[in-house]
Amino acid sequence: MKKYIYSILLLCAFTVTANAQNDLQKTSQGALYNNFTHNTGDRIKNDDVVTLQIIQKTDKDSLLSSTYALGHPVQVKVQPTQNVTDMMEIFPLLTLGDSILVKIPADSVFKGHENSRPPFFPAGSYFNFYMKIVKVQSLNDAIAERNAELEKIKANESVDANKYITSNKLVMKTTPSGLKYVVFKLSTKPKPRAGDTVLVNYTGHLLNGQVFDTSVASVAENAGLLQEGRTYEPISFVLGTGQVIKGWDEGILLLNTGAKAKFVIPSSLAYGDQGQGDTIPPYSTLVFDVELVAVKPIPHPAAAPAKKPAAKKKTATTAKKKS
Repeated sequence: MKKYIYSILLLCAFTVTANAQNDLQKTSQGALYNNFTHNTGDRIKNDDVVTLQIIQKTDKDSLLSSTYALGHPVQVKVQPTQNVTDMMEIFPLLTLGDSILVKIPADSVFKGHENSRPPFFPAGSYFNFYMKIVKVQSLNDAIAERNAELEKIKANESVDANKYITSNKLVMKTTPSGLKYVVFKLSTKPKPRAGDTVLVNYTGHLLNGQVFDTSVASVAENAGLLQEGRTYEPISFVLGTGQVIKGWDEGILLLNTGAKAKFVIPSSLAYGDQGQGDTIPPYSTLVFDVELVAVKPIPHPAAAPAKKPAAKKKTATTAKKKS
């Protein structure tokens, strides 16, 4: 049903495109726009926090991104505009409930770094943003709401993680730090040590099953995350040096080379109260299916031989003569 609704939204965006292109207005910075709704009410102003849904497309209607596919809207704090690409001059034209098409010149986006310009954004083309204003709040109200939501999520994190483990019938070990893990494929090959370079295949998802990253192309494709130009292969990093989240540095040390395992990593060993981008909310317990593909060990100091316990000295005793 969710995919069906998402398809309808994209179809609606496609349907309005032809008429929208004929009714465009231009801002002082050079953005083109068409407000489809013109709702009455207070206009958005500087320092307001706006919650909105966005569908981003090319001029040829190719989908670039969508908050509907992401599963939640985004929030923006309105500030004085710095350039056409920040779209801040658009928000004061809108009010709650408005829907708008905004076209940002690709020439402005790639100005000064033409080498990074993809071929599907030729000279004179535009980034097309279809935006729906869902909520408008004062900064103080938005902060209070966010803090209340975070406290609720933080309080429920361990409960939600245990529900996931129970519903998936996982029998997991727990380390003193709170990392939970189960090894599905055992191996007798050596374990890595801190400082070794490891190669790991992985798929990461939230407790609700939403995949947010993977090194496996087929998984990325099934999850709708396949990125053009990305090479899908095991990730390489030096173990124990903070190049990855703490849960990984700890968990990979527990595996033998060739082993496959599942990690359930609390936010305290992942991205904490900050989250990560739009895909990992704050206080998120993360689930990773991992395979330790290979280890490139560094020379490690030889372990010192165990010392033998010192022999106890015998105390001379003199037999007492009977008198």
